[in-house]
Amino acid sequence: MGTSKTKFKAIDDYIAKFPKETRDLMEELRQLIKEAAPEAEETISYGIPTFKINGKALVYFGAWKNHVGFYTGISAIEAFKEELNPYRQAKGTIQFPLNKPIPHDLVKKIVKFKIKTLQKTKQSAQA
Repeated sequence: MGTSKTKFKAIDDYIAKFPKETRDLMEELRQLIKEAAPEAEETISYGIPTFKINGKALVYFGAWKNHVGFYTGISAIEAFKEELNPYRQAKGTIQFPLNKPIPHDLVKKIVKFKIKTLQKTKQSAQA
């Protein structure tokens, strides 16, 4: 939606720039992420809303003309391949159409999967 030239300082600033339907969907996704990862820090990275744990990116999201993009990374896309079949995907991205409900349970499972992935990466680095 042409937000790349705007520098946002907080997720609220990013979300506020969009139409109500899009804002509502982004707030819903944001809440699901918070429920699955209450310890995650909200920030802006690469110009879009980002959740981090211990300074490491967990997931991102951003709005487009017809969908909200949920940026999870390739490992999550592969791990949930079957459940993600109804949604368009790109490399590490899931597209949730603006006119359909977000799959709450699936989003939470993906976020928890990503938390475990970050923990494994941290353990491997310490070994």
